[in-house]
Amino acid sequence: MPGLRMPGRTLARAALGGALVFAGIAHLTFARRDFRAQVPETVVELSPFSTDQVVVGSGVAEIALGSALLLAPPSRRPLVGTVAAAFFAAVLPGNISQWVHRRSAFGLDTDERRFGRLFLQPVLVAWALWATRR
Repeated sequence: MPGLRMPGRTLARAALGGALVFAGIAHLTFARRDFRAQVPETVVELSPFSTDQVVVGSGVAEIALGSALLLAPPSRRPLVGTVAAAFFAAVLPGNISQWVHRRSAFGLDTDERRFGRLFLQPVLVAWALWATRR
């Protein structure tokens, strides 16, 4: 569209927000079984929540974070980015658990693929922080 300028950070923030909303919807619907494979047993053992409740809760959190990335006013974006980065760091144990326990999900059906997935989390943390700063 003529006159529409979308700077890199804005595009990155919108893409990350959209991806989070999509992932959150996937948690609640068609990919629920795959997301269950990422919930560490210790989370369920140490909390009052079932594996499915953890998946639903994280899905709701992803939808909320993604929506906030898309809709937050400029003055609040750094806070939203920090919260999103913390969320990505908080779910890393689930990815580690999937690798350690050799659980196949999302096409991660080899140790190498599951291990490689671990390196996406730091990228997501950096992406959330970079895309929400001025």
